[in-house]
Amino acid sequence: MVALGLVVRGGSTPVDDWFQHGSSVPGRLLFFTDYRTMLLAVAVALGFALYRQRWTLAAVVAVTPVAAVWLSRLCKQLFGRQKEGTVAYPSGHTTVMVTVLGMLILVLGARLWVVLAATVWALLGMVGQAVTYHYFTDTVGALLLGSSVVCIAAAVVHRARHGSFTESSPRR
Repeated sequence: MVALGLVVRGGSTPVDDWFQHGSSVPGRLLFFTDYRTMLLAVAVALGFALYRQRWTLAAVVAVTPVAAVWLSRLCKQLFGRQKEGTVAYPSGHTTVMVTVLGMLILVLGARLWVVLAATVWALLGMVGQAVTYHYFTDTVGALLLGSSVVCIAAAVVHRARHGSFTESSPRR
């Protein structure tokens, strides 16, 4: 994410330009990153975690998207990439979407259908942002940032459940 941010901080790339010439139809894909959609999705994930009495998981589900927003805003200031006078890299909407999808995967389990559905959802959301408010590379940076945040959240949940990050053999 950092390397991409350093490369693209100066402006648009040819890939970004290609996405910017998209039609208005993909703009409707903003549904996938809309804050109301994300609030509903995180509420579902939180509800499942609470129903299963997975208290650490519930706390992680509640805190992680907020942390992702904060990190995205921090990164925007660090990289300073502008689009139409507004800092753009990485996309905050995409970062939150990826993070919330990651929380759903943590709660529901990494079943093939869950991961495939989340992948399709994320790609549609990225395209929606790439043809409207952001450059495509902003959404790729957000995908990387959001994935990193989800990995940290998964490690916290794993550690809370198993007591360590690695399985160790019993002492003799």
